[in-house]
Amino acid sequence: MKVRSIALLFVTAIVLTSCASNTTDSTDESGADGGAFPVTIDTEFGAVTIESQPERVVALGWGDAETALALGAQPVGASDWLAFGGDGVGPWAQGLYKDSPELIGTMEPSFEALAALAPDLILDTKSSGDKSRNDPLAKIAPTVGMPVGSDAYLTSLDDQVTSVATALGVPEKGEDLLAQIDAQYAEAKAAHPEFAGKTVTVIAYTSEGWGAYVTGDSRVDFMTELGFVNNPRVQAVPTENFFIPVSEENLDMLDADFVVALPIYMPTTDVTNNALFQQIPAVKDGRFIVLDSDSDISDAFSTNSVLSIPFALEQLVPLIAERVS
Repeated sequence: MKVRSIALLFVTAIVLTSCASNTTDSTDESGADGGAFPVTIDTEFGAVTIESQPERVVALGWGDAETALALGAQPVGASDWLAFGGDGVGPWAQGLYKDSPELIGTMEPSFEALAALAPDLILDTKSSGDKSRNDPLAKIAPTVGMPVGSDAYLTSLDDQVTSVATALGVPEKGEDLLAQIDAQYAEAKAAHPEFAGKTVTVIAYTSEGWGAYVTGDSRVDFMTELGFVNNPRVQAVPTENFFIPVSEENLDMLDADFVVALPIYMPTTDVTNNALFQQIPAVKDGRFIVLDSDSDISDAFSTNSVLSIPFALEQLVPLIAERVS
């Protein structure tokens, strides 16, 4: 099976491609000082200059909408990567929109619907990073794509928040949010010294089979922030993606001190009842957790935004602590 086809499945398996809502004339209310502009942001597609305070923001990248909301903006359009419905955000962000954004697609956003919103800023900091995606967006409005050096879907939390905060003219707010997240991670890590240095494998199971996420993916980053180390056998496999595919004959390489498994659009029992999965030593010893694909915890773990991380820390860390020997 080709790696690219699996990569697409890992993304599309958790994507709602398009869901319309009411178009509104929301404006950014970040409180930015007009003197902050113009600003120039370096991206993988070159420098992007934003001349004045954005008032009609469209947030397309994974987590971009929640990031913009956390920084005080009110996107008029957004992508709903995890098929939340409604405003396209998780329960940890409910009520932050004054007016619902128009949901305009994820991997293949409707350029026509987007242009109709007359945006003056497009955020696409965490997505496929394809030039064929960025070029049409940039013709509609200044588009802040992946930061320099980022790969598809591997934009770090720090880079995402910094890029979005700069584009909105509120870099100090971005720094404050990141400092708060760092403090929350540090608190959770200090409360659980038993996590330190333990290896972890974060597994996904789809209709195409098994895979493991690598460092740089937000799910792995969440675990390493708590003190875990990503499975060295997984990390040693060369890949340009955010995961590696793993055949059933090689499931033993997924063994670690702790295992996190995510069924993606698959019943949880397809993982827990799988005889080969059950033979992984960590699973046999009870050092694992399977996160239901339709659970808020799984969604928060996968979203990895400044709004979802506190929710994941509160809800997921105690479950991990119960199972780590």
